[in-house]
Amino acid sequence: MATTLNVEDNMPGMRLSPELLERAYRQGVFPMPGAFGSIQWHQPDPRAVLPLEQFHASRSLQRKLDKNYFDVTYNRDFTGVMRACAERKPTWINAEFIANYTQLHRLGKGHSVEVWKDGALVGGIYGVHLGGAFFAESKFHRATDASKVALAKLVERLRERRFALLEVQFLTDHLAQFGVIEIPHAQYLKQLDAALALNCSFA
Repeated sequence: MATTLNVEDNMPGMRLSPELLERAYRQGVFPMPGAFGSIQWHQPDPRAVLPLEQFHASRSLQRKLDKNYFDVTYNRDFTGVMRACAERKPTWINAEFIANYTQLHRLGKGHSVEVWKDGALVGGIYGVHLGGAFFAESKFHRATDASKVALAKLVERLRERRFALLEVQFLTDHLAQFGVIEIPHAQYLKQLDAALALNCSFA
């Protein structure tokens, strides 16, 4: 890319665009809103990733997956998933972010997993897809285990389509139960470069 983004590029008034978002993810950087209309660029070290072959589902989650307790769709309501994720307070997902990630979705670079129960959207996850990398942004649930099902189905889809990298930004106790690990940022960049060289399809 022509310009390198870094954590110093937190300028008031800086506006997002689909092009800027793609450039950032390709460089291992992701944005969050800052003060006074600024964009804060983040490059955690260490970085949290979920090795696709190491995903772990609890027995209760596996039972729901096996019994198809929920209905699951892909890219049916990307913006709806983002808006549902933004309902959690506090949230970093504002109108500008929803608009620009929705544009990425329309360009085929943003994807969502939706979880439904009795026709109602009760869970989901969304993120960005470039090459063989998927950058998971946020997930939500309105029913027990719905967001866990969304993550499990995301992993299943990425495995089927031979993705090489699932990045989840920061390690939490909640994510650790699924097999998420931390790796040094330098190692993450190597994995990212290898994944970006692939040509994987999410659809």
